[in-house]
Formats: sequence, C-alpha cells, structure tokens
Amino acid sequence: MKSIKIILRKIALVCLMGSFFLISIDSIAQRHGGGAHRGGNMARPAQSRPAQARPATHTRPASNESTIKRPATTTRPGSGGTGTNKITRPSTGSNSKIGDRTNNRNSNTVNRNKTGNRNTNISGNTVNRNRNNVNIDRSRDINIHNNRNTVVRRNNVIVYNRPPYRYGGYRYNTFHPYYFHPYHPFYYGPVWHPWGFFVATLAVTAIVVSVESTQYHYDQGVWYAPSNGGYTAVPAPVGGTVNNIPSGAETVNTGTVNNYYYGGTYYEKDGSSYKVVPPTAGTVVDNLPEGGEEVTIGDVKYVKFGETYYQPVQVDGKSKYEVVLVEEDK
Repeated sequence: MKSIKIILRKIALVCLMGSFFLISIDSIAQRHGGGAHRGGNMARPAQSRPAQARPATHTRPASNESTIKRPATTTRPGSGGTGTNKITRPSTGSNSKIGDRTNNRNSNTVNRNKTGNRNTNISGNTVNRNRNNVNIDRSRDINIHNNRNTVVRRNNVIVYNRPPYRYGGYRYNTFHPYYFHPYHPFYYGPVWHPWGFFVATLAVTAIVVSVESTQYHYDQGVWYAPSNGGYTAVPAPVGGTVNNIPSGAETVNTGTVNNYYYGGTYYEKDGSSYKVVPPTAGTVVDNLPEGGEEVTIGDVKYVKFGETYYQPVQVDGKSKYEVVLVEEDK
C-alpha cells in the first residue's frame, strides 16, 4: 500500500515538473517570436514570418531639380469607423519644390480692405509719393466756384528787375531767376488731404464755414465741400474765416504784410481770426503740398496748383518756390 502511494506521488511530481517545463518552453518561444502557442495541452509548431526586404540605401531627389511626389488624394476612415474622408493634396505638378522652396500662395491672399474706418472710401485717391506728377481722382468733385482763390494778386511793391519769360502769348514774371529742382510734395501729416480727396465722414473737430451762401467744412488746415454722400477736399475759398490755423503754418512776407501759408493756402490775420486770401505774386514758400502738377512751358518747368504757377528758385542756397505773375503778352 505504501509503495503504491509513493509511486503515485512520483507520477504526480513528474507530471507537475513536465507542466512547468512545457509552460517555460511556450513562454520562451513567445518572447523570441518563434510562434510556439499552446492549444489546450498541445504545443503547436512555430510559424516563421516572411523576411522584409529593405533597400540598402535611400535615394533622395536632387534639391534643385526634382519635386516631391505625393498621391493626389489620401483616404482616411470616417469618424464612426465606416465610410471614408478624402483629403486633397497637391498633385505631382504642384509648385512645392525643395530647392527654391516656391510655394503657391495665391489662395492664401488675405483681403485687408476693411470697412468702417474713418475716411473709408479712398479708392482712386491714393497719392503716389514716388512720382513727381501726382494723379488725383477728381471724379467726385462738385461744381463749386473755387477759382476765386487761384487768382494771383499783383505785388505793387516788388519791382521786377529782370525781363519776364515769354511763351505762347503770355509773360511769366518772377523776381528770382529760374533754378530747376524736381517737385517733391511735402507731407503735412495724416490729417491733411490734397484737393480732390474724398472722405466718407469728417472728424468731430470739423467746423462749418459759410462763404457767399456756400457752406464748407474746415478741419485742421483742410477745406471740404459736401459731395456724393461724403466730403471732397477743395481749394480754400477766398474770404473764408477761421479762428485757428495749424501750428505748422509758415510765415511768408508778401512785401506789405505777412501771410501764413499752410498746405497751399494763404491766410492773413484779421483781428483775432484768420482770413483766406489769394497768393501774392513774388511770394516765396519753402514747400508745396501734394496735388500739384509739373507742367512744361517752353524751356521752363513750373508746378501748377489750380491756375496758380510756381517757379522753382533757389534762395540762400535752398530750393524754394516763387508765385509767378502770369500776364497776357499784348
């Protein structure tokens, strides 16, 4: 009886050791990828994987000639695990290059033309400061008698000791000799606008000035008239009176009284206010604003504002402009 128990114990011990041995072999096979799996108590033969061939070297396209080839479309699964979402990518003929990194950005152009700003509608009125001849869109101009302020007052104090320049039946009288220098418009700041400039709204600082039953709006040296749902910058009307002029106004001597010059407009002190007056012949100014036009008359090139001609001159070594007295040559 005892010998039978001993034999059974030995058999159980051998079975237990055999089970541990099989489990160890299966575990080692799984770790090494040999494919040994247990199916119940049976061991299956290892399954070998096919070897994957990889190229020894990777060839990349030349940086200055080849282009990156991508599939036209890439398919990805939908959010619910079914269906497909297509993502369109550039074809092989796109402009993306490695060498010169040329990117086609035509579709990314941002339109920055926003509305709602002050002085919104300014299309066509932008002045190109890189050119001497300034082209201003006056399509919105209204019919106002602004020629009153283009008449040049004769200066009875100045004696012209030089003969006038004659051309086309007119005499062009100046006190200083002609000294050509290119017309470079002077920049008076962002609130100043040349004649013909259109704005949709005016600042709260603008005031209304009536001149001979016509209403104008004045703001920081610029005169406006109502026009097509907005306001157009116009020549300052002669006789228009304001209490203040910009601090940057230039004092000029006409030979009799001092005038105050700002942005192409002349003012005279009238009590506690300032009155717009025509330019006086022989008056010399340091700068001319935007809106002038270079015109060639014979051999002389003038700068013209309205009907007023300015001759380039040199005074004390500085380039300036003199108001020309134009008379019919009878």
